[in-house]
Amino acid sequence: MFYEVVIPAAGQGKRMKAGKNKLFIELIDTPIIVYTLQVFDRDPDCKRIILTINPEEESIFTSLIEQYGIKKVTKLVPGGKERQQSVFNGVKEIKEDGLVLVHDGARPFIDHSLIKRLTEAASSHGGAIVAVPVKDTIKKVKENMVIETVERSSLWAVQTPQAFRVSILKKAHEEAEKDDYLGTDDASLLERKGQPVVIIEGDYDNIKITTQEDLYFAEAILHKKPVWR
Repeated sequence: MFYEVVIPAAGQGKRMKAGKNKLFIELIDTPIIVYTLQVFDRDPDCKRIILTINPEEESIFTSLIEQYGIKKVTKLVPGGKERQQSVFNGVKEIKEDGLVLVHDGARPFIDHSLIKRLTEAASSHGGAIVAVPVKDTIKKVKENMVIETVERSSLWAVQTPQAFRVSILKKAHEEAEKDDYLGTDDASLLERKGQPVVIIEGDYDNIKITTQEDLYFAEAILHKKPVWR
């Protein structure tokens, strides 16, 4: 199932406290963003990659794309103030009403088989997301006091990619922009309008690298999955 992918890569990554875009941090001598781009660059079903970036970092991204031979990045698009705006800027570049994936630049461990299942579900339902069942007990808390223990069997931790029919996602973003609504992810923009979104069970290794501690887990995953190296 052919698709295009928008990868928002303009974030500040403040929780990483790296003093630079966290996507440029190296894991075993290769920047995080390169691992992510290589996944899609090597997927025969991926038609092209659209990166939304901070324009001040354009030369860095261009250099990495050339250095690592990434062929499918056809557009570097200026990002917005919020991630949602960055994604919308990227989606606007897609003219055909096929499938679009939205994927975090800091999730380098997604694999092709999961992407294939995701795109097949999105083709049938219009929207599909990757998620994993919550493993921990979840407490609802107010002012440091436990209010209740939330029933866990219906809770899922959402990851990316998220996949959508292009026209459906564009409309959802347009309506959110008109209503001045800022969602927690792209799927939430569809949910608020009653558009069905199906869940595909993902992989706990598909982590988002956000903090310094995540770097240790990421290197462990790389050693476990040498295919990524």
